[in-house]
Amino acid sequence: MFAAIATLAAAAVPRVAAAQEKGVSLSIQYRPGQKTTLIVLPIAGANGDSIARMVSRDLDFSDRFTIVSSSSAPAVNGAINYALFTKLGVDGIVQATLLPSGWVRVALHDVGLKNVKNSRDFPLPTPALSATWRLAVHGVSDGVEEWITGARGIAQTRVAFTRGGRVWTIDSDGANVTAVTPSGMSPQWLPSGRGIVYSVLDGVRNPIMLTDLSTGAQRVLASAQGVEHTTPIVSPDGRTVVYARGSDTGTDLYQQSMDGGTPRRITVGRGRASAQASFSPDGQRLAFMSDRSGHPEVYISDLDGTNTELLTAAAFGDRDYRAGPDWSPDGRLVAFQSRNGGTFQIMTINLRDQSVKQVTNDGRNDDPSWAPDSRHVVFTSTRSGTRQLWIVDTETGRTRQLTFGPETRLSAWSPRLLAQ
Repeated sequence: MFAAIATLAAAAVPRVAAAQEKGVSLSIQYRPGQKTTLIVLPIAGANGDSIARMVSRDLDFSDRFTIVSSSSAPAVNGAINYALFTKLGVDGIVQATLLPSGWVRVALHDVGLKNVKNSRDFPLPTPALSATWRLAVHGVSDGVEEWITGARGIAQTRVAFTRGGRVWTIDSDGANVTAVTPSGMSPQWLPSGRGIVYSVLDGVRNPIMLTDLSTGAQRVLASAQGVEHTTPIVSPDGRTVVYARGSDTGTDLYQQSMDGGTPRRITVGRGRASAQASFSPDGQRLAFMSDRSGHPEVYISDLDGTNTELLTAAAFGDRDYRAGPDWSPDGRLVAFQSRNGGTFQIMTINLRDQSVKQVTNDGRNDDPSWAPDSRHVVFTSTRSGTRQLWIVDTETGRTRQLTFGPETRLSAWSPRLLAQ
């Protein structure tokens, strides 16, 4: 627990009514296509600097805000002098105070209206600086973003990926790289965020596995002698797992209950390959890769395999290659990798009007996975010289590198998480 710490203001930050905390009635209200300018004030006390840095970085990574350095902030020894912050071009001030309980009180000041518009106390678990503590601080950032935009941020998330034949996870800001399985590849998250499904190619039964991230317990979901089980995904309601099942007669998609039972075939490829499925947000349809036309393309079908339609138009003959689809959480877009000019780039296709947008340019880029905000995508790229994970903001094209070190690929973005 933290010791009692002096507040940043002379008086305690005023609390606001619950209804106001849920609303977005700020003059600094976020407008699409425009960035709101914020400053995160220094935080006194043990680990206050770490909290301030994390919140500033999280808000910057959201790509919805311009963050003014706290070194530019006027000294705050009592009431906020809003006129001084107006001269800095600041729309909002994030002010945090560490409490004797170990919690942190966060206030959002509206500079234009010269008042506190939102305030809330956030719990910070012990020990400080642990993975759980950091996840809780990310929750502070997401709460501030929700006050301004009306939608929760994505700082309190993690990304699973494959490295060295194992599944790992990493925080959204690149911290806490952790191995979570002894072997495995192609991880996907349970909708609850409490576990990961993945494939293990052991040359024998090649199972689909489930690992509980809180206990480490593992369970086999699908396994058969001489059959490869790959690219598993879990339905939005958490009840069904879909995976590719490959043998000498081809590779097709199958579904089965997460509780076990007989797998049911979805696609009939007749020697061709169908794999890399992604659920629609309502769990009723699938996007997947198939080479049934002679080269890989992205298709959409109902969950039972009926009403199949080509999503990506074939236009360049046998050199076409489009794969790795991932359906955005808001249902509007499907991201995929496409061979363009001899290399692979990440594209999105709008399901309403079929418009296509290229969102990467440098290096080879594969395996896109959407963030919960349906705006950011994590993907594998060679642009740094080795395969690493990068994140792109699909609205502005801004990118940042997420992983460093040994080669990394096959990523999956988690749902929004809660600190346990």
